[in-house]
Amino acid sequence: MKKRISEVMTHNPYTATPNMRLEEVITMLAKHRISGMPVVNDEDEVVGMISETDLLWQESGVSTPLHILILDTVIYLNNPMTRDRQLHKALGQTVEDVMTPHAITITADHSLAEAARVFNERRIHRLPVVDAVTNKLVGILTQGDVIRTMAEELAVIA
Repeated sequence: MKKRISEVMTHNPYTATPNMRLEEVITMLAKHRISGMPVVNDEDEVVGMISETDLLWQESGVSTPLHILILDTVIYLNNPMTRDRQLHKALGQTVEDVMTPHAITITADHSLAEAARVFNERRIHRLPVVDAVTNKLVGILTQGDVIRTMAEELAVIA
């Protein structure tokens, strides 16, 4: 894939802010048929991502951690810190409460092949695209964008 991210990304994507209520984000995701969006601060810098996965904790809740009791000692089979994060997401009211902080970003001048590598290595589905100089959000690239571009290239070859 020889194309650059700038040729394929969605410009001016929908965004959330940390103080936005979850009901508003849920409505936006459903209305626009998207599965996630960047979270930006007042300067349009990416501070996190919010996705359907983050929001599902609201509906599913949190189960008690698996543990065993040996000689009056509780041994957790799952990391209790993970449960605390899940509980925080299940009870959260704002984007900041449930978002995934420290989003991985990329700049528009990278190739789609480089973006595909990031998707695979980091096991993520979308990449906020930021300006290389100002670090402000300029777009978003999804795995679907890469797949559609691959299909277009196959159609040209066939």
